[in-house]
Amino acid sequence: MILIAESSSTRTEWVLVENNQLVQRVYTQGLNPFFQTRKEISRCIRLELPPSFFSKKVDQIYFYGAGCSSYEKKNIIGASLTAQFKVPAQVESDLLAAARGLFLHEAGIACILSTGSNSCFYDGQIVIKNVKPGGYILGDEGSAAAMGKLFLADVMKGLSPQDISSEFFDKFRITPNDVMDSVYNRPFPSRFLATVSFFLVNYLDNDYIYQLAARNFREFFNRCVLQYDYRNYPLRFMGTMAESFSAVLHKVADEYGMRIECIEDTPMDGLIAYHEEEK
Repeated sequence: MILIAESSSTRTEWVLVENNQLVQRVYTQGLNPFFQTRKEISRCIRLELPPSFFSKKVDQIYFYGAGCSSYEKKNIIGASLTAQFKVPAQVESDLLAAARGLFLHEAGIACILSTGSNSCFYDGQIVIKNVKPGGYILGDEGSAAAMGKLFLADVMKGLSPQDISSEFFDKFRITPNDVMDSVYNRPFPSRFLATVSFFLVNYLDNDYIYQLAARNFREFFNRCVLQYDYRNYPLRFMGTMAESFSAVLHKVADEYGMRIECIEDTPMDGLIAYHEEEK
């Protein structure tokens, strides 16, 4: 039996798989070694996963996560997993998860639009080229956090539609001062920004919100996708932002003469198939 986990900064999907059959699937909070210590990650694994995950005989763990881009950060996650499960853990980036999940062993351009964003050219085995995402301050164009940041910047300056701004404050039960506190002082500001964007998906019939989403995606295409050989390789997306705003994303891709072959919420089904082929 193998355990596969795929984590954004917001949510981690865990599956137990035996003989290519899904045994159990659960979700916990996101695990990101850039923002959490080994102790915090271990605590989350132990307290949020059900006891059945620890009672079954797991032979190998494959963990893919945001923030797992260096040996040091991978080791934080790997050490936590090994301590809890007492089995080997292979830790890779969420970008490789997207590439493997979307393409298996086929070459193509894999894009993530979730809480954050990322992209790469994958040759069917490894990531060959990656435009650095930059995080929610320096980059993450097209992401849910970037969309939330664009909206809140307008809200704070009185540039967003008054009715939508009022509904936002009512729904979230916060004040402008609370917004500033959530972004600058509280833990996980990117998660907070991302939740704002998923509030906005209900207002896509409003031209202001539609254009805000389109602007966000154009930034991603201009600064990231155009750096790949998109004319000769398929383009596929994954992530809650890509799926929730898929109509806008397809329209923006059309502006650039690109066709998005598919959009998946998570790469998990592909990862299960990938690791079955690798046996």
